[in-house]
Amino acid sequence: MLPRPDQKTIQTIRSAAQKMNRIERRRFQAQVVLDHCNGNTSQARILFGWDQRTTRKALLEKKKGKTIADQQRSGRKCFSMKLPKLKKDIRSLVDPNSQTHPTFENTFRYTRMTANAVIEALIREKSYNKEELPALSTMRELLGKMGYRLRRVQKTKPQKKSPKQTPSSPTSPRLTSEAAKIRKP
Repeated sequence: MLPRPDQKTIQTIRSAAQKMNRIERRRFQAQVVLDHCNGNTSQARILFGWDQRTTRKALLEKKKGKTIADQQRSGRKCFSMKLPKLKKDIRSLVDPNSQTHPTFENTFRYTRMTANAVIEALIREKSYNKEELPALSTMRELLGKMGYRLRRVQKTKPQKKSPKQTPSSPTSPRLTSEAAKIRKP
């Protein structure tokens, strides 16, 4: 059995492996497992914290001399893949009930419809099933990504005019000219 590498060497090997992409990392891991762990993947897991399946795959790739394709990553499909017309249907329901910012300060569209109201409208008007639609929190997030903000639709308020000067103001031009006439005689 090979002597155990010191802590400094272990840290150097770990940091070097983290800076590589998948294929390069596996090649590096295979070489390290052969050099420092006698080809023992469980010892590499203990020393370096590497996954045993990855190191086994790395050793197999080294033995065969060619890379093995990575498996397709699994996970939940996003709603745009499951329901391709969902965004279009949401826009058709929400756009009539929304408006842009009155002063065009940003690109958001403000709407009166809540996420719950959008879900109910999709079920009622577009004949979606409740089970196939996203949850309420996901619908809120989706509306935010589409550029909608839940706010009351406000009318544009007129800009305030500058305040009128009162005759009692000492800086009023009319008062100062009248006062000058009165003081002259």
